[in-house]
Amino acid sequence: MDGGLIEDISHNPDPIAELIENYNELNSSVIEELTEEPSPLEFMRYVATNTPFVVRGAAKDWKATKEWNVDFLKDFLKHETVNVAVTPHGNADAPTPHPTPSSPLVFAQPHEEDQPFPVFLDYLTTQSSLPAGGEPIGEVRYAQTQNDNLRHEYLRLFSHCLPSIPFARIALDRDADAINLWIGNQHSTTALHKDNYENIYVQIRGRKHFVLLPPICHPCVNERLLPSAVYSRKTTSPTEAANKEELASSPEADGSTSSPSYLELKVSEQKVPFPTWDPDHPFQNETEYSCLACPVRASLNPGDMLYLPALWYHKVAQSVDNEGVCVAVNYWYDMDFTGPLYPLSTFVRSVYKKELRGEEEEKEEEKEEEEGEEKEAVNEQDLVDNAEQHQRLT
Repeated sequence: MDGGLIEDISHNPDPIAELIENYNELNSSVIEELTEEPSPLEFMRYVATNTPFVVRGAAKDWKATKEWNVDFLKDFLKHETVNVAVTPHGNADAPTPHPTPSSPLVFAQPHEEDQPFPVFLDYLTTQSSLPAGGEPIGEVRYAQTQNDNLRHEYLRLFSHCLPSIPFARIALDRDADAINLWIGNQHSTTALHKDNYENIYVQIRGRKHFVLLPPICHPCVNERLLPSAVYSRKTTSPTEAANKEELASSPEADGSTSSPSYLELKVSEQKVPFPTWDPDHPFQNETEYSCLACPVRASLNPGDMLYLPALWYHKVAQSVDNEGVCVAVNYWYDMDFTGPLYPLSTFVRSVYKKELRGEEEEKEEEKEEEEGEEKEAVNEQDLVDNAEQHQRLT
C-alpha cells in the first residue's frame, strides 16, 4: 500500500474546529448581492448550498414600499386593534440577566397586550424622536406576532404585498407557510437564533441590520438551557414604581407619560435551549470555538430583499426612517428535511454536546481526585498528630 495515501492523524486534530475551519475556507463571509431576482433554478442553487443573498431593490415597486408611510398606515388601520410585544429594553425572546442568584440568565419573553393601531404607531414615532442616548425612554413596543399576521391581523394590508415570492414558490413548489409584518423602532432587537424555514425578508421602511452564522457554527453560539420567563405589567403608585428596576412609564404622543407601571419578570420551571453568545460581544459567554466564527453581515434598505437560508443563526437590529419607524415583511417557507442539511446540523450538535459531557465528566473526575487527595492528606496529618500525641504521653 502506498504510504503517501495514509493520512498522519498522530496530531489528533479537533474534528469540530476542523469542520468549522474547512467551512470558512470554502465559503465567503461576504454576502452575495444581486441586482435582480434570481430565476427559480438559480434560487434552488442557493437553497442547495444553503447560501444567503441580497437582492437590491427587488421590492421597490411594491405598493407597500411606495405608500406605507405613517399617515397612510394610521388612517388605513385607524379602527384596528393589534397585538403588541412590550419589554423594558427591547429584549423580546432573548437571554436576559435576572436579579435572583438562582437564575442569572433567563429566556425573557415579552408581555403582550392589544392596543389601537394609531396609538401604537404614535408611541413608536414619539419614542424615536426623544433624545435617549442609546437607552429607550419608556418601555419598548414591537408588533412582532409571528403567526402569519399579514394574512390575519393585518389582512387589509395584504394586497399591498405579493401573495408569495414567485421564484421561491416555483422552486420550492409550495406557498409560504406564514407571512409576517414587523413594525417597531430602533430600540427593538432580535437575539441570535435560528428557524426551520427558508426565509425571504423584505424591507419596507427604515433599515434592518443582520448578523448571520451558518448552521455549522452551533459549537460557537453557546446554546444553554435557560429558565423561561415572561414579562407582565404591574401598575403601582409613583413611589413604589420609582423603586422598581424595570420601571416602564410610557411616553405618549404629546410627550407626557402614562400612569406609572413596571414590567415584572416571572420565571417558570420550564427551560428553553437558546444561544447565549453574541457575535457583537465576542468575549462574553464565548465557547472555545466562538473565535472561529466568521459572521456574515448584511443591511437592508427599503425595497431590498434577503434570502435567509433555513437553520442559519441570525441576530437583527434596526434603524428607523425619518418618521421614526421600521417596517418589514417576511415570507416563511417550510424547509425540506430530506438531504444532508438537517442530519448534519443535528450531528454537529450531538457531537458538541457529547464533547461537553466529556469535559464535565473529566472535571468531575478531577474534582473527585482533588477531594480524595485532600482527604488523604488530612488523614496522613491526623496520623502524624496522633503519633506525636502518643509520644508525648509515653
